Amino acid sequence: MKKTYFLIVLVLLLAGCGRKAVITDFNIVPEPVFMVQKEGVFTLHGSPKVSMVNLGQNSPIAKYIMKSMRHGHLHPSLVSAAEKSDIEIVVNDTANPEIGDEGYVLEVRSDGIRLSANTEQGVFYAYQTLVQMLPPDITQTNYSSITLPECTILDYPRFAWRGAHLDVCRHFFPAKFVKKYIDVMANYKLNKLHFHLTDDHGWRLPSDRYPKLNTIGSWRVDRDDQPWGQATPPQPDERATYGGFYTREEIADLVDYAAARGIEIIPEIEIPGHCCAILAAYPKLSCDGGPYEVQIGPYWPPKAILCAGNDSTLVFLKAVFDEVVEMFPSQYIHIGGDEAVKDMWKGCLFCQRRIRAEHLKDEEQLQGWLMRQMEDYLKEKGKTVIGWDEVMEGGMSKDAVIMSWRGLQPGMDAARDGHRVIMCPTEYCYLDYYQADPRYQPASIGGLITLAKAYEFDPVPIGTNSYVAANVLGGQCNLWTEYINTPTHAEYMLLPRMLAISECLWTPQDKKDWHHFRRKIEDQKDRLAAKGYNYCEGSFTPHFRVTRIDDNTVNVAIETEVPNTYIFYTTDLSTPTRSSSIYIGPINLEQGTHIKILPVYNGQERDSIYEFVIK
Repeated sequence: MKKTYFLIVLVLLLAGCGRKAVITDFNIVPEPVFMVQKEGVFTLHGSPKVSMVNLGQNSPIAKYIMKSMRHGHLHPSLVSAAEKSDIEIVVNDTANPEIGDEGYVLEVRSDGIRLSANTEQGVFYAYQTLVQMLPPDITQTNYSSITLPECTILDYPRFAWRGAHLDVCRHFFPAKFVKKYIDVMANYKLNKLHFHLTDDHGWRLPSDRYPKLNTIGSWRVDRDDQPWGQATPPQPDERATYGGFYTREEIADLVDYAAARGIEIIPEIEIPGHCCAILAAYPKLSCDGGPYEVQIGPYWPPKAILCAGNDSTLVFLKAVFDEVVEMFPSQYIHIGGDEAVKDMWKGCLFCQRRIRAEHLKDEEQLQGWLMRQMEDYLKEKGKTVIGWDEVMEGGMSKDAVIMSWRGLQPGMDAARDGHRVIMCPTEYCYLDYYQADPRYQPASIGGLITLAKAYEFDPVPIGTNSYVAANVLGGQCNLWTEYINTPTHAEYMLLPRMLAISECLWTPQDKKDWHHFRRKIEDQKDRLAAKGYNYCEGSFTPHFRVTRIDDNTVNVAIETEVPNTYIFYTTDLSTPTRSSSIYIGPINLEQGTHIKILPVYNGQERDSIYEFVIK
């Protein structure tokens, strides 16, 4: 009895010994539509009382909130709506028309915190904002009290489609990581996971009807110890040991896990190209009969293509989509359509016969015919198809949603033609591109999208007419994984650029502010680190703003993407060190000056020496 008493006293003492936090400013991503801080404060203690109105305590959102609070070292207790609570969570009886289905109002008042929304999803987003108002390390530190400034936030998204894409074909990622990916999406109010599940390099869905898709199509010869693009060809009789596929139980679990966080998983079955995994398993679905193999590295041009003239192809695809529909309740099914090289069709008797029989003009229209067959079939099942922007070249019905990746213009054209459109142009949204100086980054597929560049993304460019703008559902960031073979590398490429895309898709354009955002990211890095995410610090390449003073002199302002970076420099051709001059503001230099720069961040020298000649 004495031992039990001692343990109770010890627990109470430890509970009261937590640190105290005083928050003076917020760094919320994405930036809310409206936020104002006030004079007073409210102090949240370690055991808050929580009331819920019109939200059952057994609902997925309620369970999520309570579990999240406990994970953050808070020990909430549920009280009735009539009792005094520290945190009040309300689903409105009467809808607030200003905030719509996903918006919310969050108030920190002197007597407590109130979250209100028209829907449970709005409540979920209000809670994500509240979490970002708490200390970044709340999951690691036991705070006895957290003092917040009084404030009012009214918030709602700019776009309905706020997506992130994950390619699990080039490299396979376990369901545990997909959940972690979903979590970070939910933290920043993204709501669509585009799940790229089939390609030349692997088939990742279970199939009862076509088991060879799993026994053959899901596996390839392991070359992960070699750089992508430099892999030695498979040897005769070499076993395929790299890959895998998700079980039906894992898919169901992922769908439920995402739904509890307001995220819809949209599966992609890539047709008619990017299909080596299919043809390795079932070569009779090709024009030439094969053989084919699951690819181990770059495959370009991707000549493998399903035979559109073979009726067996239609039977196969309909059966596959039947299984997809069983596994994914999503309103949308992505059917691919990009980069389909049609050389095989030109020499295929069956495909040419199909072109004549259907009165088609050419192979582009043959692809359009095949895609429309699948669109019509999925429509019968209540589904809406999505295709990459190439599908427009063969023609699609106006009901098909177009995903524009080859720039904004194909999406604008599709929207003008009456299609709903999702924007994910390579120049802003392809997060497999380098994000900083390639000399100091892990090998990537190429390109350069810094955090600042990603933050420039606007799915509806200035000057777009209202009809076209209304057809743009939103946008998404895409993570292709040719060069990404581990979860930590995937996180590094994704973060923090995903946060920039999040703000581009949620926040009104006139509320965006790059300099404010880059400061917020420093706080968000701490939050990501506390949750165990690996992220890129950012680009330390110096950027110059040069203003002419006279014929020989210019004023030079220097900045890196990352705030709080110290810039040491020399102008006498010597190598800069931490003892060199430190940049504290714009400097006057003669034209032709050779300046060398050493960036230092968090006490560490970053990248190497940058050299420029001022012009």
